[in-house]
Amino acid sequence: MVNIYINPPAEDWDGLIQRASADEESDITARVEQIVRLVRRGGDRALRELTAEIESREAGALEVTPEEFDAAAGAIPSELADAIETAAANIRRFHEAQRTAGLDVETSPGVRCRRRAVPIQRVGLYVPGGTAPLFSTVLMLAIPARVAGCPEVVLCTPAGRDGSVAPAVLWAARLCGVDRVFKVGGAQAIAAMACGTETIPRVDKIFGPGNRYVTRAKQIVSMADCAVDMPAGPSEVLVMADGGAVPGFVAADMLSQAEHGADSQAILVCDDEAFALDVRRAIEPQLAALPRRETAEKALENSRIVVLPSRGEMIRFANAYAAEHLIIQMSDPWKVAGAITAAGSVFIGPWSPESAGDYASGTNHTLPTAGWARSHSGVSLDSFVRQITFQELSRGGLGSLAPAMVTMARAEGLDAHANAVTLRLADN
Repeated sequence: MVNIYINPPAEDWDGLIQRASADEESDITARVEQIVRLVRRGGDRALRELTAEIESREAGALEVTPEEFDAAAGAIPSELADAIETAAANIRRFHEAQRTAGLDVETSPGVRCRRRAVPIQRVGLYVPGGTAPLFSTVLMLAIPARVAGCPEVVLCTPAGRDGSVAPAVLWAARLCGVDRVFKVGGAQAIAAMACGTETIPRVDKIFGPGNRYVTRAKQIVSMADCAVDMPAGPSEVLVMADGGAVPGFVAADMLSQAEHGADSQAILVCDDEAFALDVRRAIEPQLAALPRRETAEKALENSRIVVLPSRGEMIRFANAYAAEHLIIQMSDPWKVAGAITAAGSVFIGPWSPESAGDYASGTNHTLPTAGWARSHSGVSLDSFVRQITFQELSRGGLGSLAPAMVTMARAEGLDAHANAVTLRLADN
C-alpha cells in the first residue's frame, strides 16, 4: 500500500521526488544501443529477427494492408467510434486554435525581418501497444501533425501475438489521415523510423510515449539520426488536495495513473494527515475492483502520499517534482495553478480528472515525464513545425547597420564578415 510521509524536511525531498528505480538503466542502455545498431545495419531483416527474439512471433508483412484497415473498421463498435470522433473534434479544435500568423517586422529603416512556420516534411508516430493499446495516442499525435500540414505521417505500433494491430488503433489512424502504419514496436520501431529500412521510411522527427526502452531509443537516435519530441517515459501524476477535496476522487485519480504500468507513479500532496489516511482507505475498494489490479498494485509500491504543513510548501514540492500530470483539488485552485512553474498539463478542480486530458478535452496527452517538465513542453502544434527566419536589407538599411556590423566582426577577428559588408557599400 502507499506509504505516507508526514512533514518531511526539504532536504529529504530529493528522495521523495525520485521516480521508479533506475537500477537497471545501464542494462537498458546497452540493450537499446545494440538494437539500434542492428536495425541500422540490417534493416527489415533485423526487425524480423528482433520480433522473433523479443515478441516470440514470426513477423509477417511489416506494413498494415488496406484489407486490415477495412477489417478494423468493421470491428469497431459504433459507441466507440462515436467516442473517438467526439475526442478527435475537440483535439482538432484546440490544436487549430494554436495557429499563429507569421512575423514581419522592420527592425530599423530598410531592414525587414520575417519568420514563417514550415511543417516538418515526414513525421513518425509511435503508439504503445502491449497490454493496453493506446488508440487515444493516435489522435494526440496524428491530428496536430495534419493540422500543421505535415505532408507525410507514418506510424509504428506493436502487433499482438497473432500479428494483428488493435482495430481501434487502425481505425483512429485512418480517421486522422495517417499515411502508413507498420507493425513494429519497442526500441526497434524507433530505430527503424530514425534510420530507415527497406520498408519503413526514415523520418525527420519522432513523436510518442513508450516504456524505458522506447524512451532510451529516442534519446540515442536523437544524438545522430533524428529529432524527437521529448523524453516521455513511464507515466505519472501528482495530486494536490486540501481538506475540501473528496478522498474517493483523489483515490480514483491516483489509480487511473497507477493502472498504466508497473513503473508508473502516483503522488498525493496534502496538508492533513487524517485526509491522507482517508485517501489511502479509499484506494483499497477501488483497487480491488480493477481488472488491472496487479499492475496498479506494483505502481502503488513506488507511489507515495506526502503531508506538508502549508500551501506554500505544497506548491514548492509540486514544482520540485515537475509532474507530467498535475491535478489541483484545492480551494481557489486557479491561484495555486498560477504559482505552478513546472508541469506537463494541469487539471483544475474536482471535476477535471486526468482522464479528460488523456482522451477528450482537447489538450494533448503526450507530455514530458521524469521531471523533464521543468524544461520541456508537451506536444502541441508547434512540435510539428519549424520556424524559418528571413531578412531583406535595402542599401540604405545595410549602410545604417554597417558601422555596428563591421566593428563587431573585426572585434571577433572575422575580417571576411566585415568585407562582405564594406565591399557592397563600396560598389557604386
